[in-house]
Parts: sequence; C-alpha cells; structure tokens
Amino acid sequence: MAKQFKPETLCVQAGWTPKKGEPRVLPIYQSTTFKYDTSEQMARLFDLEDSGYFYTRLQNPTNDAVAAKIAALEGGVAAMLTSSGQAANFYAIFNICQAGDHFVCSSAIYGGTFNLFGVTMKKLGIDVTFVHPDASEEEISAAFKPNTKALFGETISNPSLEVLDIEKFARIAHSHGVPLIVDNTFPTPINCRPFEWGADIVVHSTTKYMDGHATSVGGCIVDSGNFDWDAHAEKFPGLCTPDESYHGLTYTKAFGKGAYITKATAQLMRDLGSIQSPQNSFLLNLGLETLHLRMPQHCRNAQKVAEYLSKNEKVAWVNYCGLPDNKYYALAQKYMPNGSCGVISFGLKGGRDVSIKFMDSLEFIAIVTHVADARSCVLHPASHTHRQLTDEQLMEAGVRPDLIRLSVGIENADDIIADIEQALNA
Repeated sequence: MAKQFKPETLCVQAGWTPKKGEPRVLPIYQSTTFKYDTSEQMARLFDLEDSGYFYTRLQNPTNDAVAAKIAALEGGVAAMLTSSGQAANFYAIFNICQAGDHFVCSSAIYGGTFNLFGVTMKKLGIDVTFVHPDASEEEISAAFKPNTKALFGETISNPSLEVLDIEKFARIAHSHGVPLIVDNTFPTPINCRPFEWGADIVVHSTTKYMDGHATSVGGCIVDSGNFDWDAHAEKFPGLCTPDESYHGLTYTKAFGKGAYITKATAQLMRDLGSIQSPQNSFLLNLGLETLHLRMPQHCRNAQKVAEYLSKNEKVAWVNYCGLPDNKYYALAQKYMPNGSCGVISFGLKGGRDVSIKFMDSLEFIAIVTHVADARSCVLHPASHTHRQLTDEQLMEAGVRPDLIRLSVGIENADDIIADIEQALNA
C-alpha cells in the first residue's frame, strides 16, 4: 500500500485492511492475552519462529495496524508504538547503545529529551555529546568517538524551532558508520519525510499532531530499513551477534530489514514494557485519518499569525521558518516546501514579566503543558517544560528566557490574532 497511494490516502486507508465480514473500522483489541490450541504453537511464537500475538506488552493487533500506517506514511519498513514520545526516544537509542557507548545529539531538542539523554541515560553508562545543529560538518564530526553509535536530531526543534539540515547530518552519521535518528514530531510525514533525505530511523511523539486532539499520550519508532547494520557489525553486536536470551538468534540474519524493530519489540518492549494501550492506539488512528487535512490548516494559520507578530511594535522578535527573513527559511523550503508546522516562538519587549502578563491575559488560547493539537495554546518553556535546565543549558538548547511558544490551532486565524492582540493590549 505504501508504494501505491499518496499520503492523503494512506492517512485513511493504511494499516487496516478488513477481510470479508470484518469490521470496516479498526477494532480495539482490548485484551492482554491471545489463545492458542497447542503448546507448540505458543512455543514457536516465543522463539520468534512464527509471527502472531500472545501478550499485548509485546504486540497487539490494534497497535500493529496503527504502527503500520505510520510506517507507510514515513516510507519505512516497520514501526513500533510506545507509551510516549520519551519512551520512543529512549528505545531508539537504547536499542543500539549499551553501557560504555556514546552518541552525538543536536543541542536544539526538547528539554525533556535533553534531560533524558544528558542525565538519565548517563546513569545507565551511555554518554552523549551535544553539538549545535548549525555547526560545520568538521565541528560535528569532531564530537564522534570510537564508541559512538548514533547521531540524533529534531527536524524542527521544540521549542527553539531550529530546522535540521537532514542531509548534512546524514552525511556525517554515515561517514562514521552510524545511523541518523530524527525526531519528526513537528512537521509529521505530511510535511517532511526524513528518510528521503538520508535519515535511517524516525521517532515521533504521537501525542502531538498525529493524535491532534490532546486525547492520548504515545510515541512511535519507524525504521527505514536502509542502514546496513552488518556492514558495521563490530559497532552493533546487539543486532549482529547471537542474542542468548533468544536461543542464539541473530536479528540481522533472521529478520533482515526488520531487524531493528524486531529487536526493539522482542527484547526492549519485552523487558521494559512501555507499550501504548490499544485504546490510545485507536484514538491515535482517528487522529491520523485527518492529519493530512489539519497540517495545512495549522501551517496557513501559523503563517498569518507569524506575519502579524513580526509587524507588531510590542513584539521584540519572532521565530518561524515560514518568514522569508528567518535564518532557517531556505532549509525549510528545501525540506518542507508545503509548510513546516503550526508552532511559533517569539519574545515581547519588556522580557519575562511582560510575557507572563500577556499569557495570563489570553482568553481562548490556553496555557497548557502541550503543543501541536487542534486548539491554540501557549507556554513559557523556561518556566514550564524546561525549568529543570540551568540558564546555560537553556541557551544551549536555544531557549531564551523571554521565549513564548505559541502552538497555533485550526481555529479561524482572525480569531486567533484578535485574542493575541487583546492580550498584548491588556
């Protein structure tokens, strides 16, 4: 299906193809367990000799259908849903890194991810070096070590909205024999498909635009199937050497292009269990069915709002890659010619206190710890999502003290602007 249909059709049709007499709408398989007739049938599943379902912590038909839809949208070979975007980020790295390993990461990433990589994963013995995404190839390459196993970045960083030069990052990663992992949450595959620019693995917080209605927390990992793990077997023993927990099975030999996701499912999800619930997967699928309709509206509205803010005398600065004078405009036109996302960052003259007053004066644009859904919302990252970071780390992550993150919804753009204007004048 992925090769036959365009994204709009995939949003609606991919993942679930009912047979005669089956439900037209993807069912919720709200069951932890699945019945078999013989012990041998179950044993073959546990040994990964047969495909099928035996326990929802590993796999569930509802989850697999939605994962297949996202894989089709991204142009990947396989995908796995997780309980959150953070879980997806953790699994994506931990699937190929172990204690004593290292990876390189763009410093312009979501604050929670920055803390996950820079603090929590270090407790597991996995080290990270942060690099500025705009640094030269030589500077980024200098961060690599003999034990480096991956390069990570966000297509559009949250909340600094820096646009990743995917081709540059892919070139650097591949020159060192490691995969490029890209968090594609903000643009979604409707506006950007990182695999087409050299990325190897894509992660998502499906909580954001994919769900689109702030109803279900979730994440997803998608594998392109393009990275040749065996060509760098010494770097990736978990994939390229026998797994004693599965009777000596070698993932790359047994599953080919499906090796990475199979290992993540059969080993990590087995042991850690950060599964997305079938109910949440069902809700996510409903969101995906309208993703191709919502993203253009988000982008149209955000463009109008960004243009309004850029002309307002009370606004100190505006960062939106759809503005021609934005430093990332050219990159955005290259990777996302049809629009980027609905998120804008800006600052007000007068600094943090004025920003807080502005946010408190908004009427229907809500202050919430969320971004990227149908409803317009606003956040002050330095005070909220990134408050665990030091001032130095904030600046490294591209988060200025006065930065306001505005997630423009799919309401009427004139109404959104009117609410902003009254709050500015309050």
